[in-house]
Amino acid sequence: MSFKPSPHPEPQAKTSNDVHHELKRTLSVWDLIIYGMIFMVPIAPMAIYGQVVQTANGMVVLTYFIGLVGMIFTAFSYARMSEAFPVGGSAYAYVQRGWNPMVGFMAGWMILLDYILVPALLYLVAASWLTQLVPSIPTTVWIVAFVVFNTAVNFFGVQMTNRANWVMLVIELATFVLFCGAALVYVAGHKDGTSFTLAPVFQKQGFSLSMVGAATSIAVLSFLGFDGISTLSEETKGGRKTVGRATIWALIFVALLFMILTYLAAVAYPDFRHFPNANVAFYFIAERVGGTWLKMLSLVVTVLASGIANALAAQAAISRLLFSMGRDRVLPPVLAKIHPKFRTPYVSILLVAVVSLIVSSLSSIDALSSLVNFGALTTFMALNISVIIHFFFRKRSGRWFSHLVMPLLGFAVILYVWINFSHTTFYFGIGWFVIGLIVLAITTRGFRKSPKALEIE
Repeated sequence: MSFKPSPHPEPQAKTSNDVHHELKRTLSVWDLIIYGMIFMVPIAPMAIYGQVVQTANGMVVLTYFIGLVGMIFTAFSYARMSEAFPVGGSAYAYVQRGWNPMVGFMAGWMILLDYILVPALLYLVAASWLTQLVPSIPTTVWIVAFVVFNTAVNFFGVQMTNRANWVMLVIELATFVLFCGAALVYVAGHKDGTSFTLAPVFQKQGFSLSMVGAATSIAVLSFLGFDGISTLSEETKGGRKTVGRATIWALIFVALLFMILTYLAAVAYPDFRHFPNANVAFYFIAERVGGTWLKMLSLVVTVLASGIANALAAQAAISRLLFSMGRDRVLPPVLAKIHPKFRTPYVSILLVAVVSLIVSSLSSIDALSSLVNFGALTTFMALNISVIIHFFFRKRSGRWFSHLVMPLLGFAVILYVWINFSHTTFYFGIGWFVIGLIVLAITTRGFRKSPKALEIE
């Protein structure tokens, strides 16, 4: 592996074996911000509001603010590494080049667990909700429909994916505005004794570090997805800083939407301990402030955001990661095949579709939910360490705050959430890690041969 600073604003990634392994550069910083926001889902709190607000003792806004603070450090680590190594592959490529090729493979392998399971989980959740709305259509039919639609959009090019992202974002933001408007009118009119208070932000009574930790561990998971922006590094224009800027701003924008949405929901229904059903608490609040139409709109858009928008972004991210690992030949090279017309990694896209269809058909929501984030958080910790190794020690940058303190804080926050996973999640995650070690041992001939890395020119 070699790294040579390039005078060109848009460095190209090439291998010595195939110079045609290049994706099409069309995405601007705003396109990447939209992609990241779609991946994180601007209205994500709607689906888990009841669980978060009850765990946070009503301080739901504080919870999401702490989640932002925790994730922003890791986002800055992604920004630094995306500037140094402007290639697809996200944390896999960054850890590989910034720390060690074998550790990089394991980082890529672990985040594969998250990326592979996320689309399946999203399809299953969305299909289950739609089955409740339309019982005559089986869950399997909805799953197949979601998989086929998203695969087609991703297959025909990143520009089509980008256009779909913009459409879905407009729909989500319109729903956001409608709910916020209805909630503002409801609370401003002091209906049912409601009023604008600071209770959702902070309450001395009920505040504790254990409460903050428990609630934040839930809220932090709503921010996962900002890392997916870096998988599109080789399809961006505007230079090395584009991915980093988009990653940070997407995270900040989504966090602001989360805090506004949950604040208005909390003041519109302050009795957070007594929802008719905590699992659909937000939709109950939407019905109260706006009527049945707002409840149904919120529910349907949440379904579309999960089954189409979020899953579409997730499939794009995992296919680029598989493409990068296939191009480096640490996974089968066939995964690096590019469609001659659409310039998309079509083999990887089709593989993700097949795996998502199988996993979502055979798994349960509870099982997938407990496993989906283990791999991502494990990789985030490795990424933060890589920033320290590459910049602070190897390059001797001397930048204590940005190259040592910030990644250490990012590592500490992720570690705190990581150690609170269930025993089942740990067992499954460790099993996946062991399988990765076996694959690495085979591809490196017993760890004697270093995995190939992509050259950057």
